[in-house]
Amino acid sequence: MIKVLARSIREYKKVSIMTPILVMIEVIMECAIPFVTANLVNEMQAGCTMDVIVRYGVILIIMAIVSLIFGGMAGSTCATASAGFARNLRKDMFYKIQDYSFENIDKFSVSSLVTRLTTDITNVQMAFMMIIRVAIRGPLMLIFSFVMGFIMGGRLAMIFLFTIPLLAICLFFVIRAATPLFRRVFRKYDALNDSVQENVQAMRVVKSYVREDYEKKKFGAAADNVCADFTRAERIMALNNPVMQFCVYAGMVFVLSYGSYTVITSQGLDLNVGQMSSMLTYSFQILMSLMMLSMVFVMITMSAESAERIVEVLSEDSTLKSPENALTEVKDGSIDFDNVNFKYSKKADRMALSDINLHIKSGEVIGILGGTGSSKSSLIQLIPRLYDVTEGSVKVGGEDVRKYDLEALRNQVAVVLQKNVLFSGTIKDNLRWGNPNATDAEMEEACRLAQADEFIQQFPDKYDTWIEQGGTNVSGGQKQRLCIARALLKKPKILILDDSTSAVDTRTDALIRQGFREFIPETTKIIIAQRVASVQDADRIILMEGGRIIAIGSHDELMETNQVYREIYTSQNRAGGDKDGE
Repeated sequence: MIKVLARSIREYKKVSIMTPILVMIEVIMECAIPFVTANLVNEMQAGCTMDVIVRYGVILIIMAIVSLIFGGMAGSTCATASAGFARNLRKDMFYKIQDYSFENIDKFSVSSLVTRLTTDITNVQMAFMMIIRVAIRGPLMLIFSFVMGFIMGGRLAMIFLFTIPLLAICLFFVIRAATPLFRRVFRKYDALNDSVQENVQAMRVVKSYVREDYEKKKFGAAADNVCADFTRAERIMALNNPVMQFCVYAGMVFVLSYGSYTVITSQGLDLNVGQMSSMLTYSFQILMSLMMLSMVFVMITMSAESAERIVEVLSEDSTLKSPENALTEVKDGSIDFDNVNFKYSKKADRMALSDINLHIKSGEVIGILGGTGSSKSSLIQLIPRLYDVTEGSVKVGGEDVRKYDLEALRNQVAVVLQKNVLFSGTIKDNLRWGNPNATDAEMEEACRLAQADEFIQQFPDKYDTWIEQGGTNVSGGQKQRLCIARALLKKPKILILDDSTSAVDTRTDALIRQGFREFIPETTKIIIAQRVASVQDADRIILMEGGRIIAIGSHDELMETNQVYREIYTSQNRAGGDKDGE
């Protein structure tokens, strides 16, 4: 785990190493000051001159300034190292997630990945900051104070040999009891974020059904659950502080009482006033160092589970990878499904797709019809290799998709999904997702094909119109047309529309399909739809049910040979033909 996390330190390795060195010098100065002060007290007790006092005073001031300077430098390098480490860690995780397949993302869930990228990294950042500064300062101060205490107080310092092991045992049992609770808390954090994400994304539905009170209660219950576990964990961790303070203050009381007795009875021979004062100072420093160590242990205990969750993400390999010597050129848009069976998880009981044998020529227009749950989307997701087949093979351009470089394959397969997504930025910014180097003329041509240019020209800023996150300031039909235009800018060999014209009227839908036939005749076009009108003029129509292909043919052929298709066509025409079947 430490090795994986350490890879993200990179350019901050120098400041990460400098911080403990600077802290060491700071601690040496702090621990030397009581020793010099004790000598000064002894000199004053012996009746020294003013010159001696001034000399000691100058030495103490210099030591204090050196300690201050190195402490400030340590704070600066520590802040740089911890913030930089967190930045690299967050970037490494994000880049890793970008390479994940859908199967990897399904394994973690989106809400869990968000928690790991935010809360977990913040916890690890705080722990790293404490490790390179406080965790170095605490033990060093403890060791130096302990050694100097023996030098100055002799047998009097033996009290620390009893208190430190007692505190260590206490810490061990506290951490052992709290760790499982923190592990459970972070899993509940994932569930809490999942609830928030679901609620925000479905806010329109929540308000339209007036379910705000229900959602508030659901969120409140999840938040209370997290709070209860955190409270239990914090209560256990809080036991550490009173036990520590009791032990150390008991030690200081012993030093003060027994030391005073020794000074008086031995008349300063066994222990003088200067040694006594330094012993009290070292006792206080030991208290401070133990408090620091206690804070470090608490933070490390909290962040250990976060670190494991982060490492899980960084160590997860994508289930989809480009092979060695991968093909980088897709010859054409032909598609072949040979004896394909597919399920989303190895643990799944049933196949999402079964016995799929399908051969599509380059440039063909293919329509796919089927009810909800017939696995239409599952079928087309195998073409750009968003998932791998469980059995059989999928070929594009005559080659198995598993032989292609993933980026090269996906650049030639444009998919317009059912749930269209636009990003915050101008219309041009969104269109350039399809082609970063697209010219204004190319964007306008793609929008004309997608029947989007007409409404864009009505905006005051036209193609520079700002799109809000998620495309909330445009209608569903406008959003779909912009997403189609974005896909066309890729100039793909295969264009897949996954029910992506459901929000446009039949006339606009027909114009889009006519534009495809006239302007991109060599591109293979696959149109998934719920209404027959959207695929009626396709070269072939595929009818799916229960993850299987039950019929293939043109509209006229299916009307003659397939009763299911006739029923769909008849029911939709009777209903007006312009309603989605969802």
